[in-house]
Amino acid sequence: MIDLIVFIIVGLIIGALARLLVPGRQSMGLLVTILVGIVGAIVGGYLWRAIFGDSGGVEWIGSIIVAVLILLLLQRMGGSRSA
Repeated sequence: MIDLIVFIIVGLIIGALARLLVPGRQSMGLLVTILVGIVGAIVGGYLWRAIFGDSGGVEWIGSIIVAVLILLLLQRMGGSRSA
């Protein structure tokens, strides 16, 4: 149960940082922000470790990079629907 709460909190932080780094207005709610952050944290953390090995806990950099990429992808996919 504690792990789930930690995933949600980390997802919210990573998702919020990604939204701050991407220019423009993102029309997504809190739940999507958390999901983007969680996916970014998991995928980015694993990729960071696969590329750089044990880097002393800075996997969050990879997490933010992947979350930003996911957010840009979501923006591009949904951008044609908004006028």
